[in-house]
Amino acid sequence: MSKVNPIIKAFIFDLDGVLTDTAEYHYRAWKHLADEEGIPFTRKDNERLRGISRRDSLMIVLGRRVFSEEKLQEMMERKNRYYAEFIQGVSPSDLLPGAKALLEEIRATDLKIALGSASKNANEVLERSSIRSLFDVVSDGYSVELQKPAPDLFLHLSERLGFSPSECAVVEDSAAGIEAARVGGFHVVGIGPPERVGEADVIFPSLARVHLAELIHCLSYARR
Repeated sequence: MSKVNPIIKAFIFDLDGVLTDTAEYHYRAWKHLADEEGIPFTRKDNERLRGISRRDSLMIVLGRRVFSEEKLQEMMERKNRYYAEFIQGVSPSDLLPGAKALLEEIRATDLKIALGSASKNANEVLERSSIRSLFDVVSDGYSVELQKPAPDLFLHLSERLGFSPSECAVVEDSAAGIEAARVGGFHVVGIGPPERVGEADVIFPSLARVHLAELIHCLSYARR
C-alpha cells in the first residue's frame, strides 16, 4: 500500500451523476410519476432535483399544487418503486468514465473513501455496480434527518471516518451538495458545468482522466 501525505485524509463521493449514470433513472422515475399526475416535467426541471432528498424533490415537482400528507407519501413511494424497478438492471457498465479507476487509485493509498448520497437506494446501486468494497463508510438517505443542502450528511460521515471536515474532500455534482459541503467546512470538488458547480474549490467536467495526484495538487492550492 502506497502512502501519501496530503492535506486530505478522506474523500467523500456523491453517487448519482458522480460515480454512476443512475441520475438518468431518477429522471425517468420522476417523469413517470409526473406524467401520471398530469404535471409537466422536463429534463431542465430535473436539474433542480440534483442532490436533494426525495421529499424536497417532490415539492419541486409539484410546484404550488397542494396535496394531503397521505397523497405525498403515496407519490414518494410510487416514485421510489419506479426507480427501484429501473435499477434492477444496473451493472458496472453504469459507472461513469474514470470513476472506478479513481476509487481504486485512492484505495491503494492510506486515504479513506466514503459515500454520501441522499438516495435511499445507494447501497443497492453500489452492490450492483460492484464497487461497494471500495468504500470504508456509506451514508445515505436513511442516515440523517436533514439532507442536502444542510451539511448533516457530510458531517455524519466525517465523524464516522474520524476526521475533521477540513481533512475531507467532498466530490459532488449538484449545487445543493456543494452548498452542504461548503457550509460544513469541507474541501469541495465540483463535477459538471461551472454554472452548476461553480461554488466548488476545484471543478472538473467529469472524473474521466482525473487522477489522485491532480486532485490533491488542485485542492492544495485552491484555498491558498
